[in-house]
Amino acid sequence: MRKLLTLIGVALILSGCATAHRLTAANDVHALLVAIRDNDRESFDAHVDRKALEREIEERLIAQGRGAKPSSLGALGAILAPSLAQFAGDALIQPKVFRSVAEYYGYKSSQPLPNTIAIAGALKALPDGRVCATQKKNGPCMLVFTQEAGTWKLSGFEGDISMLKIKL
Repeated sequence: MRKLLTLIGVALILSGCATAHRLTAANDVHALLVAIRDNDRESFDAHVDRKALEREIEERLIAQGRGAKPSSLGALGAILAPSLAQFAGDALIQPKVFRSVAEYYGYKSSQPLPNTIAIAGALKALPDGRVCATQKKNGPCMLVFTQEAGTWKLSGFEGDISMLKIKL
């Protein structure tokens, strides 16, 4: 019985850590949403790990190119992936583009942003210390956040790349 109580206590402590992790991350996710809503590039950049996102885009472009036929444009994309990733980083990693991702989650500019408690409920703690945003409670991750120097930054996008559209 004593071992069972100890296991329950450890589980509660660990779940509390995960909750605290999600709550602290939610503050920075909220700040990112405000930057996206207000098209505030400076604040957006403060909450985004641009190099990590560029690396991820490059890897995904290369993976898509590897699956393409040798004579196709996809194969050419694999060769050009580093340059394309740099271009994509410059063109796609900006507040206007991520507004469509926020809208996918239901955050419309005509509505008030959810508070940090609501955002924390949409975050899932990952085993490696990062957190991710899901659309549904146990749904797949779409946006991944990593804590860097005390700030949670958007470091990964696991959604469909086609969601990242440049809005004029």
